[in-house]
Amino acid sequence: MAAASILLLALVATGCTDTPKPPDKRSPAPDVHIAAVGDMNPEQNTDPDSPSGRNGAAITRLVQDNAIDAFMGLGDFQYSTAHCADYVHYWTPLWGGTKPKLYWVSAPNHDWEPGRNEDLAKYMNGQCEGDAQKAAINRERGFVPNGQPYSKDFGNWHFAFLSSALWRYDKGDAAAATDWLDKDLGAAKAAGKTLAVVYHEPYFTSDTEEHGRAGDQKPWIDLMWKYRVRLTLSASQHNYERTCPVNNADKCVDDGMTAFQVSTGGIDTRPFTSRPKYIAKRFSDTRGFLRLTLHDDGSFDWTFVPTTGASTDSGTRAAP
Repeated sequence: MAAASILLLALVATGCTDTPKPPDKRSPAPDVHIAAVGDMNPEQNTDPDSPSGRNGAAITRLVQDNAIDAFMGLGDFQYSTAHCADYVHYWTPLWGGTKPKLYWVSAPNHDWEPGRNEDLAKYMNGQCEGDAQKAAINRERGFVPNGQPYSKDFGNWHFAFLSSALWRYDKGDAAAATDWLDKDLGAAKAAGKTLAVVYHEPYFTSDTEEHGRAGDQKPWIDLMWKYRVRLTLSASQHNYERTCPVNNADKCVDDGMTAFQVSTGGIDTRPFTSRPKYIAKRFSDTRGFLRLTLHDDGSFDWTFVPTTGASTDSGTRAAP
């Protein structure tokens, strides 16, 4: 027997041969491209050259060009107290082209207040006379009631959508949503997903003369920290903010969540009246929207796209 054959037999007998490693069972998911903004259209506005009109047109082009996978509507779609006719006559002409990619949350009280204005859910489901088009989430799931939480996977990213209005209107419903969030994020984390949360009123924010921190939402923030949510999207303040990676105790930490507050959709902006240490970037002189590219490994890139004004923000967060 040849010497090489004898050596091979010896290696096999002693278990010293290299065993090929099984291939990775999961191929990397493709990048996910998102646009996001809240606080969109002033009362009775249909001007395409207004800040709202410019934003609506820019995001509509991204939808039509298939350049984004989702438009995250962060609440306060149509001011001031919107009903079906207001959405159809004012929001649709400027923003209706975004509905094929639209995933939305309802906000208090411009979008939804029980007994006062409850038509946003109907509008998004194509039930308002004059606009039968459904938002993306409604095409997928049918009618989504105002305030009902839901979640959606985009590539390897898992997004939970929450209505902060629950904390104003029904603490019992807010507690139920908290239980839902615990189970939803826990299951997604166990499945290996990177986590993100969308809600309207921000917890991590500078004060303005109108609003401060939405402190009632701390139970949600605690769960976001528990499961190491990677990023959050909110609105409401009529300006733009980005935090450091922050934990539930307002500390900048490597594994914290990057909180974007993007309420620059077209409403008049507000100046800041405080400066929390966790705020890394902010401005209140520009309208525009946020673009995100989410990568399979949990890293992401962001760019604020100005449409009225010149301030911007961009960067990359590395994989965990």
